Amino acid sequence: MSQHRSLRAAAATGGKRNVLKRFERLEILKKSGDWKTGDRVTGLRKTKPPA
Repeated sequence: MSQHRSLRAAAATGGKRNVLKRFERLEILKKSGDWKTGDRVTGLRKTKPPA
């Protein structure tokens, strides 16, 4: 089955993702000081992807 051309173009350029993985959110929260080692990893607050 072929892929729609709008999806193919975004995949080829690397496209900006608006949803982060948990480990990416943890890195951002660690840098801002809002998460410390030992804190829960579930129920993290929302973060914006780096620009």
